[in-house]
Amino acid sequence: MSLSEIFATRTGRMKASEIRELLKLLNQPDIISFAGGIPDPALFPTDAFAAAMAKALETPGQSLQYSTSEGFPPLRAWIAEHMSGLGIPCTADNILITSGSQQALDYLGKLFLSPNDTALVGWPTYLGALGAFNAYEPHYDRLDPATNRAPADFAAQAADKGGRVKFAYLSVDFANPTGVTLTEEERLRVLTLADALDAAVIEDAAYQALRYDGDAIPPILALEIAQKGSIEACRTIYCGSFSKTLSPGLRVGWACAAQPVIDQMVLIKQAADLQSATLNQIAMAEVATTIFDDHVARIRSHYAARRDRMLAALEQHMPKGVTWTRPEGGMFIWVTLPEGYDGAALLERSLETERVAFVPGAAFHPDGTGQRTIRLNFSSPDNRAIDEGIARLGRLLQQD
Repeated sequence: MSLSEIFATRTGRMKASEIRELLKLLNQPDIISFAGGIPDPALFPTDAFAAAMAKALETPGQSLQYSTSEGFPPLRAWIAEHMSGLGIPCTADNILITSGSQQALDYLGKLFLSPNDTALVGWPTYLGALGAFNAYEPHYDRLDPATNRAPADFAAQAADKGGRVKFAYLSVDFANPTGVTLTEEERLRVLTLADALDAAVIEDAAYQALRYDGDAIPPILALEIAQKGSIEACRTIYCGSFSKTLSPGLRVGWACAAQPVIDQMVLIKQAADLQSATLNQIAMAEVATTIFDDHVARIRSHYAARRDRMLAALEQHMPKGVTWTRPEGGMFIWVTLPEGYDGAALLERSLETERVAFVPGAAFHPDGTGQRTIRLNFSSPDNRAIDEGIARLGRLLQQD
């Protein structure tokens, strides 16, 4: 008997990320990739991190040593101040440092989900969230804040599957994969639904800082605090990240929530990895404290221009029947193909003949639907790649 025959049953729900697999194509120089949701490395604040690392290493007894599971105190204090600027007054006790916001999603799945419980998610939703939650054996139900069903209907569906609704997961600003932003009214509807179901709200704010057009909308957690008076009375957990603003490679994210939730997540972290990397946290605190606002303003300008470039290329090259979103921020444009198309089959043809990569949309749907959709990333490719890659995709679609 091989060891694979005695793996836990939950492993049957673990699947390779299509996005992570497609990132391997970046090593092939003739591929134009719109697949990864990755920042432009030319924008990394390399000098600032070099200086911050050097400064941190002047005190190796701190930077190279174990630290607290909650996270480096000055970094938590900076994040608490940052959150207050978003309308979320809190203290460092409401902050847990995680290894990217992805780790926070895994911890929250572990914290809330028992087998056969239900998670409410968008249709489509972030593929990494599905990967994080799947190991805890939930069912999924469709969350649509614009046209929500009655709470009793969600509850009944969950009960029929042997559990209850434990949380609603959503990315409210420039969502991955669609680029869509929820209105304030839709955010308030999510809160009303969660209150009625006595469920948590997981607010994935990975792209919150990357707004290029329009007015900022308060995070769900800010709206809930305005209703209930204190973060300690709130059911929303805000998951933030430096991956899209300063550096994805250092893997520094955070969760912000009522202290009892943070306390429980700390216990999970102690069992999982003890702490996030001390040196990385110290460097991130130094860089965030000194350049965060100026650097974010710089990358917003850069990515806004690339978004506009891709939208213009789509207008120029896409045949009739192809539609797409027009995001106010973030890193993605969501494309809907004409009837009869399959995104996965199109990707196979595209890689073979046009050497252009993207992510088929079915991967973002819990039930595998969405075959007529694809996700395009505009933050990583340069202008030449955007122009050429979209022209190639348009040529491929026009052949049919």
